Amino acid sequence: MTEAVAAEELYDRAFFERASECSVEAWLAFLGHRWNALVLYHLAQGPKRFGGLATCLPTVTAKVLGERLAALERRGLVMRQGPERTAAYALTPAGRDLMPILNALEVWSRPLTPTAA
Repeated sequence: MTEAVAAEELYDRAFFERASECSVEAWLAFLGHRWNALVLYHLAQGPKRFGGLATCLPTVTAKVLGERLAALERRGLVMRQGPERTAAYALTPAGRDLMPILNALEVWSRPLTPTAA
C-alpha cells in the first residue's frame, strides 16, 4: 500500500531537470516534429517513392521531406529500397510496430482536439 504524500514531495526537481534524458520524451519530441507522423502514416499504406510522398504532403517542401525521411531512416523507422534515383521508402519492422501506437494516440486525441467555432 502507498501512503499519501504531500504535493511538494511529489515535485522532484532533479527529475524535471533530467526530463530531456527521458526516452519517452525524446521519442515524443521526435514523432511530434512536424511531418514525421504524417510521413509514417502514408508509408503505412505501402512503400512510396519520394514523389509519391510529396504528392501526399503537398505543403511540405522537397528539402524538408528529404530531411524528415533521412531522420526517420536514422531512427530505424523507415528504409529506402532500390537504386538511389528510383528508391521507394517503406516502414521497417520497428516502423510497423510503431503504427498501432500512433493510431491509438490519434484516436485518443480526437475528443481533446478543439473544434473550430
